[in-house]
Amino acid sequence: MRFLHTADWQLGMGRRYLDPERQGQFDAARRDVLGTLGRLAVSEGCEAIVVGGDVFETNTESARTVRQAMEKLKALPLKVFLLPGNHDPLNAASIWDSERFLQACPPNVVVLRDGHPVQVRPGFEVVGAPWRSKRPTSDLLGDLLEALEPAPPGVVRVAVGHGAVDAVAPQAEPVSLIRIAGVRAALEAGKAHYVALGDRHSTTEVTPRVWYSGAPEPTDFDEVDAGNVLVVEIDEADLTLAPKVARHRVGTWRFEPVTVELSGAADVEALRARLADLPDKDRTILNFALRGTLSVAEKDALDAVRDEAADLFAGFRDSSSRTDLAIRPADDDFDALGLTGFAARALDDLRELAGGADEAAARQASDALGLLVRLSGTGIGAGRAS
Repeated sequence: MRFLHTADWQLGMGRRYLDPERQGQFDAARRDVLGTLGRLAVSEGCEAIVVGGDVFETNTESARTVRQAMEKLKALPLKVFLLPGNHDPLNAASIWDSERFLQACPPNVVVLRDGHPVQVRPGFEVVGAPWRSKRPTSDLLGDLLEALEPAPPGVVRVAVGHGAVDAVAPQAEPVSLIRIAGVRAALEAGKAHYVALGDRHSTTEVTPRVWYSGAPEPTDFDEVDAGNVLVVEIDEADLTLAPKVARHRVGTWRFEPVTVELSGAADVEALRARLADLPDKDRTILNFALRGTLSVAEKDALDAVRDEAADLFAGFRDSSSRTDLAIRPADDDFDALGLTGFAARALDDLRELAGGADEAAARQASDALGLLVRLSGTGIGAGRAS
């Protein structure tokens, strides 16, 4: 038998570096991927879809977000099991008990509200460990598995959990950390035959029977292998065999880190060429980490590259912790300006500040000098589209 394992849809997620138009496209992609994974589940002969938590970004998502998602799931000829996670816990303000969800939820969608196994069909059941608050006071999956009896003979049981596992993220919140030793013991006792996890957005095998599916659409720059769902196959005739787990790429967006050392005009042009070669620019978000030293005119050319990227790419941000770009005026930056009198003295003052030890003043002076070069049209970036 087969089922599809996914998690961390986080419908309604916003990104502050996306303008309203791009945010709308980002939202649409997160909805559309539900149709993609549904079609994949049908084509692969899956009997169910299990979602390991964080279906919604928050418990306050709009009726529109809820209805559009449920409309996608309603069309599927199989059951979909949703687990409340840390973003959408089953608490007093839960979206799961809201009128907007209850009215939109179709019959084939099941919310895993407690630790009671739910039958998919005779011989196949799903059980989940829902979050009931933002800060659990114990290992929720461990509590579930400890309380379970072994699955009846001939029954395949899939357990669904959410959160960090000590074998993967030992630095996470220790109180609610999933203890892999307890999970392994439960698997060996036949309490479950596969554990479908959510919370980690990168597809990760914890053990042969315990996986994070990852997020079906990427959400940030630190994700190693996001954009996947898993098709899991379990041999019902021999439950001692490890499940077969197949990754399927469904994501369409990318978060692209751009880490570059810049020391002159050639490096700026190389960056321009690198960005030009990237595919799917309208679905790619850049994270600039720029280091090095440029002249004012070279910084002007870099600004033109960034302006072009802002038009072509879905969005970009500057990594404040990894960006260290110094601007130092070169002698030939201002030769063509032909300034005299007060203007020439002001230019000399700015150049002195830009080369001084006061970093804040140097940055402001460098910005002013760069603006002067750009307005004069004498920089190496003059004539470029921006």
